[in-house]
Amino acid sequence: MAARTTPPNLVHILWIKPSHYDDDGYVIQWWRSSLPANSLATVYGIALDCAQRRVLGPEVEIRVRALDETNSRVDPARLVRELQAGGARVLVGLVGVQTNQYPRALDLARRFRALGVAVAIGGFHVSGCLAMLKERPVELQEALDGGITLFAGELEGRLEGMLQDLMGAGLKPLYNYLLDLPDMTGTPTPILPADRVRLTMGRRASFDAGRGCPYQCSFCTIINVQGRKSRHRDADDVERLVRANWAQGITNFFITDDNFARNTQWEAIFDRLIALQGQGIVLQLVIQADTQSHRIPHFIEKAGKAGVTRIFMGMESINPDALKTAQKGQNKITDYRAMLQAWHGAGVLTYAGYILGFPNDTPETIRRDLAIIQRELPVDILEFFILTPLPGSLDHQRLVEAGVRLDPDMNNYDTQHVTTDHPLMSADEWLGIYREAWDRFYSPAHVATVLRRARVWGYDPKHMMSKLFAFHAPVVYERLHPLEGGLLRIKRRCERRPGLPIEHPAVFYPKLALEFVRKYAGAYLMLRRYRRILAQVLAEPADTYTDAAMAPVDEAGDEHLALFTATAAAREFVQKRRLRKAVLGGA
Repeated sequence: MAARTTPPNLVHILWIKPSHYDDDGYVIQWWRSSLPANSLATVYGIALDCAQRRVLGPEVEIRVRALDETNSRVDPARLVRELQAGGARVLVGLVGVQTNQYPRALDLARRFRALGVAVAIGGFHVSGCLAMLKERPVELQEALDGGITLFAGELEGRLEGMLQDLMGAGLKPLYNYLLDLPDMTGTPTPILPADRVRLTMGRRASFDAGRGCPYQCSFCTIINVQGRKSRHRDADDVERLVRANWAQGITNFFITDDNFARNTQWEAIFDRLIALQGQGIVLQLVIQADTQSHRIPHFIEKAGKAGVTRIFMGMESINPDALKTAQKGQNKITDYRAMLQAWHGAGVLTYAGYILGFPNDTPETIRRDLAIIQRELPVDILEFFILTPLPGSLDHQRLVEAGVRLDPDMNNYDTQHVTTDHPLMSADEWLGIYREAWDRFYSPAHVATVLRRARVWGYDPKHMMSKLFAFHAPVVYERLHPLEGGLLRIKRRCERRPGLPIEHPAVFYPKLALEFVRKYAGAYLMLRRYRRILAQVLAEPADTYTDAAMAPVDEAGDEHLALFTATAAAREFVQKRRLRKAVLGGA
């Protein structure tokens, strides 16, 4: 059989979403990863569009490949041999690179550059640094000095120019489009091949229906990279991408808009998704929205009808002083119970982010606040994050300009490590209360409470138990945030951070086997505890349970709740709200 020949005019685009290193320096990778890589789907769709339109001329073929390193091995030498066969041009793009992923991205980029191919790094770290810092950080300059291209901004409408540069004099050192954000309407469909999507748990794909958020949270990078003005796909765009994924058997989506409630096209998009449900395309959607979303007429109702099964919101704190410090004035503790109950009324599970390490936080106040949340707020899943000055945020900009000490290792900026000083806690105390918070919220008593609430609200307690377990176990046994977790950790001996020793096989593999047994035996025992709790709850009457968190909201009667009385800031906030309502006659 004749050997297959590569077309003489061929360009390969290889998109890679890098992972990052664990505390031992090994790449975090799974047999099945937790979250889909939205940036990977976006740039893959843009590249496919360029290939279909033959943007380099009718004689040049463009082929596209995508790898998510959290679930796929990236071997630069092997990949370059495959892609360069027959003299093809190659562009390697490291996409969606967040700050904690930047060291790994830079290490991969250096290896690809050493093999003679063009490499570009884009994502929030590059864009955030260039958007907010007066001086270029050393890690970005290292990339430029190594012949690696940096890309800031969004790729829609830009890839053609990069490919033309690739075929000509070569990529420019820097492409900066931060001041020229594209209109998203009519842009190429975000998509990944089905074999890539199947490497995520739940076979979940993702897309952004819009970008930009009007709020000004000081810890947020998105507003300084994607802007504060809503830019969006229209309903036709969303239907097109849903149908394209449905055609390859994918109906489970994470809509990655940082705040879908502020997407100006939310209603048209929901209406279209509801219509698709009526045509037999049954969807499961996860969205993110702010804590004021319940005040938007019909938003929650239509979300439920459109297929939203989970909502993530940034609760961040129950302390008004902390929210004020973070410039998160849209969060009002007096609305939390009504908002959470409204989502439960639509059959949607509630996931909330909670930040530890605001200036007035101490281990004691954090323990107190967690107990209040457990008793009085009907949130299903609580995710904890260490307050981290991420490059691209106002917090980071202020600290850099003030000359405050910051951890120089970008790998630690994953909201699970302490990267700066706290006025009231040592680094050990801060990290300790972070880890303790997970065990406190997912205590046996509170797991039972959440399961009891689930039964009353009509949600399968077995499924709820699985979700609670999935958020607790990775923190305990992998020392990783659940969103970085997955199914069956893969650790390769030679894929270790440069500067750390490659262990001898006789040392590495027995240690890996022992670690595997310890972790998974521990996780199995935890799962058995969860199952015993479930059995106990299922043996109880289902229709008699209630608690303070589930009680109907009564603003007058609720004033005794610790949520509103535990701190001077909470009491002052409630008093101001009461006076405001008296003056304005409403909320």
